[in-house]
Amino acid sequence: MAHLAGQNATIENPTGQWLMQRFKFFSFSFSSTSQTVALASLLSFGTQVLFALLMLRWFSPQEVGEFSVISQIAFFWMTLALAQAPLTLLANVQQPPHHAAKLAWRDTLIRGTFLIPLVVLVLWIAHINFLPALPWIFAIAFSQMTWMLSQSFALLTGSTSQQFLVRILPPSVAAAAITIGTEFSWEGPTLLTAALLGYAVGAWHLFPAWHPSPQVEKASKIELHVTINQADNRSNRLRTLHTLIDALLATAIVIVWQRSYSAEETGWLTALLRVLGFIPAVIHMAWAQVKLSHNIEQLNRKHEWRLGFLGCFAVLCVVLLGYLALDQSWLSLTWHGIVKYLWPIAIWQCAACLSAAFSHRPFQTNTETQFSWACIGISTLQALALLAPIAFPDSWNASTHINFFAFVSATGLLLLTLWMASLKSNR
Repeated sequence: MAHLAGQNATIENPTGQWLMQRFKFFSFSFSSTSQTVALASLLSFGTQVLFALLMLRWFSPQEVGEFSVISQIAFFWMTLALAQAPLTLLANVQQPPHHAAKLAWRDTLIRGTFLIPLVVLVLWIAHINFLPALPWIFAIAFSQMTWMLSQSFALLTGSTSQQFLVRILPPSVAAAAITIGTEFSWEGPTLLTAALLGYAVGAWHLFPAWHPSPQVEKASKIELHVTINQADNRSNRLRTLHTLIDALLATAIVIVWQRSYSAEETGWLTALLRVLGFIPAVIHMAWAQVKLSHNIEQLNRKHEWRLGFLGCFAVLCVVLLGYLALDQSWLSLTWHGIVKYLWPIAIWQCAACLSAAFSHRPFQTNTETQFSWACIGISTLQALALLAPIAFPDSWNASTHINFFAFVSATGLLLLTLWMASLKSNR
């Protein structure tokens, strides 16, 4: 989003002046790269919403819940194997991107291999049959982790079209695959196949790291708009611990809901998280990651707050759209149980939008170590809230549980946001 054209011109109409001032609240000075990533992320978000709506319309909550458990375990394996490598790749812009990307991919594969026994343990805890689930988990995790690295690599070296395609193609392919599979009444695992195809298309964009073209080599020369001391100096142990806590928490939410309540309840929860959770992800991709990849510092904190509140507005719009879909019977009656999850998850994701808008600042102020420990502390509180029903099993149901968990999560993220907003530049 660019500034309004002619915004410095004098406006005689007082009403026009008022409207201009109100609109300025949501105006930002985005670079062309940020605009490209923002547009691609928004289109990707729309495709994700379409994918979620297709799931809601063509599959039962139980089927969605079972798919969510397998995909979440794959996400757990992928996240832990990456150990925040995409973020480190962006923060350490002084390293040659082609070599750094290949090294990150190799280290991720090594970590992932050592994590196989842990993945098997998670499958056993979740009461899932090993034989049909393991191949899907490994294939999805491998493709997804390569796609995550390719997004960071494209920000550092790719052209505008490459940065656009690496984000929009995977969800588009997944949505097309689920539509074709349902249209032809395919009896196979449609959801899993669609997800795997999408991630595989995204993974292919890392191929130039091994065979860079002259154009890519030229694009890899980053123009530093502001020279600052930006880096990710966290130890490997701290990055791995941070990633482990985050991955365990994300996976535990799905497993606890499946074991404590039902696959149907899990389907309601995960379908909503899939849609609303993508909004703070868009903010992180189109704002924080671009600033890290181009070593750009935002000196005006008002921009971060405005972007965070814009994300909150988007979350609320999706919630209202959910109510409209249920009221107009666009969804089957089996999905009406999702109502009790709408506002708790919305509040949680609004707080996530605010924290995502400031998430680049710790790496530009030499406080990335404190940032990781703060995130670990918040995740620990979330884990305690998630496991609270174990201590008082008779006092909890799914509705009470999600309200309490969302309150703890939102409070922790808001405190983290206030701390990041107070950080001073290290220039």
